[in-house]
Amino acid sequence: MSAQRVCAESELAPGTARKVVLDGIAIAVVRDSDGVVHALGDTCTHGDISLAEGFVEGDSIECWAHGSKFSLTTGVPSTLPAYEPVPVFAVEIIDGGIHVDPAARLAV
Repeated sequence: MSAQRVCAESELAPGTARKVVLDGIAIAVVRDSDGVVHALGDTCTHGDISLAEGFVEGDSIECWAHGSKFSLTTGVPSTLPAYEPVPVFAVEIIDGGIHVDPAARLAV
């Protein structure tokens, strides 16, 4: 597999996330407060909740339902009730577009 375009850079403001599904994998594409783009598994490991609907704070995303925070770079939760990490995927910016490779896992 190779990286697939998910949106334009301009469509993802700092501190926001959006859910995409690539090759059957739900992925949260997140721009942190510094403007860096990340991609991680969209489903909270504590419950079947979309992380893209949560809150981006610094270098983490918080599940809106139970408050677990996941690192955008490692996928590891820093707060309970989640204790299992989510996968982290490779992201590239190509010609103003955000591309994610669902086959290139950086973590988990």
